[in-house]
Amino acid sequence: MKKLVLITLLALFSATSQASLIFLGEDLTPNSSKANSKQANTDFLAGLVGAGTEDFESFANGSNGSLTVDFGTAGTATLSGSGQILNSGNAGRFATSGTNYWNTNQNFTIEFSQAISAFGFYGTDIGDWGGQITLEFLSGVTTNVTVDNTVGANDSSLLFWGIIDNENPFTKITFGNTNSDDVFGFDDMTIAVASQVVTNPIPEPTTLAIFALGLLGLRVRQLKK
Repeated sequence: MKKLVLITLLALFSATSQASLIFLGEDLTPNSSKANSKQANTDFLAGLVGAGTEDFESFANGSNGSLTVDFGTAGTATLSGSGQILNSGNAGRFATSGTNYWNTNQNFTIEFSQAISAFGFYGTDIGDWGGQITLEFLSGVTTNVTVDNTVGANDSSLLFWGIIDNENPFTKITFGNTNSDDVFGFDDMTIAVASQVVTNPIPEPTTLAIFALGLLGLRVRQLKK
């Protein structure tokens, strides 16, 4: 097991003072415990009501190309790019519910039928060959985020990553990979529109204090330069 992180990112998608919340839970030995990834998923869902999840169970094994994925009341999306649906475990990748998951080592995109304010997913076998997930969000402007997964992780690791930002809805996400030799598995993608965000969950005071101190330290180092 590695970490469970709740990060408050100020002005992630804009120059305003609004906050975006990122949730990350990672379990390097999920056969022993999935506690961190499950907790991150639970915390993410606590801020949403009526969110939709795509588990890929409706697709045939080997499906690829442009796929229409269904998130229920949160809308649909088009998943396109390199990758395919697999219905059995493969070299460390596996489904986090049912049997199907999205398997890829290249870029792919998800374009939503309407702007969304929350997005989360499970990832398997991330980083054992040194790769990291990159995410490019389109929300009027383009913002790039690198997922803080462990580089050199164990085979078959598990993580959950999610974001809630009700102030800066986005319409498209491009997934990237810093090392195309590292193959990733994705499952149980969840989205919510602005009306389905109950409230942006508020981090514990200690989390806010640590983050504030980090910003202060960064400012001090800049001044010293």
